[in-house]
Amino acid sequence: MQSPRQAPGAVTRTFALLTIGLGVALIVRTLTSGGGPLALGLILGVLFIAVGVGRLYLLARMR
Repeated sequence: MQSPRQAPGAVTRTFALLTIGLGVALIVRTLTSGGGPLALGLILGVLFIAVGVGRLYLLARMR
């Protein structure tokens, strides 16, 4: 069991991984539907991945 001080870090890590997974799913769905390089789903997918990676980076930097 984690201490109460570690809980926010675990929640942040979980949401960051979910955000990355959602970004990957958006990209896969867009490409399987025939979306081009400037399709909205592809752009949003890349942005979701960037946000998730950024949150993980900042979390690691704070430790």
